[in-house]
Amino acid sequence: MLTLNGCAPSDSSQLDDEKEPHFVLGKSRVNAMDYAGAVEAFGEALEVNPRSAPAHFQLACLFDTKQSEPAAAIFHYQEFLRLNPKADNAEVIRQRIYSCKQQLAADVLPLPSAPAAQKQLEDLAEKNRRLQDEVEKWRAYYAAQSAAPKNSAIPAPNNSTAAPGGNLTPDDISAAAPTPAAPAHATIAKPAKTRTHAVVAGETLAGIARKAGVSLTALQAANPGVTPKKLKVGQTLNLPPQ
Repeated sequence: MLTLNGCAPSDSSQLDDEKEPHFVLGKSRVNAMDYAGAVEAFGEALEVNPRSAPAHFQLACLFDTKQSEPAAAIFHYQEFLRLNPKADNAEVIRQRIYSCKQQLAADVLPLPSAPAAQKQLEDLAEKNRRLQDEVEKWRAYYAAQSAAPKNSAIPAPNNSTAAPGGNLTPDDISAAAPTPAAPAHATIAKPAKTRTHAVVAGETLAGIARKAGVSLTALQAANPGVTPKKLKVGQTLNLPPQ
């Protein structure tokens, strides 16, 4: 007989259900350890009488202890209690329902262990730090590009400590050697005055470049965030030196 810590249907009024042929067949298959066949037989017993509390109990025990199907076990345990609420083994069955729910939750929603969760947090913090470093590199790159003389090559940021060919990366820009001071009698060239242009209706980027006497490429380089097809009236453009 299939039992669960001594819990078994104890209501004598249910003896007739236990004499049903499919139920008897199910019990014999349990004794023969043919648990899959027993599940089939008890299921057929429920088809004959859906209110057979003993059949629900036997199926619950099979799904709980032999088939490892906690959801099905919960259903049949609850049906047994609904049909036989004053069963002597009701408290034990409620404990088994709780255990099955815990097993079901563990199978459906596995939670990371504390070390795994901590590792995920550390990985996220490291990724965030690297992203902040990249942002600082690009800020230094654009600052150096704006301050550099015309046509000077400033390498774009990369992930290596030194760019191929010995070029400086943005990390090295701030540490680069200063430009030698000009001789005492040398003429110091004044920086070119920044020119701007306010877009008027009907103008294109190519037309503005022709009017300013500069190439379209140089004009686009001086305005990296500007989209040629999205010029707006009154928009201010930087004009490169002629």
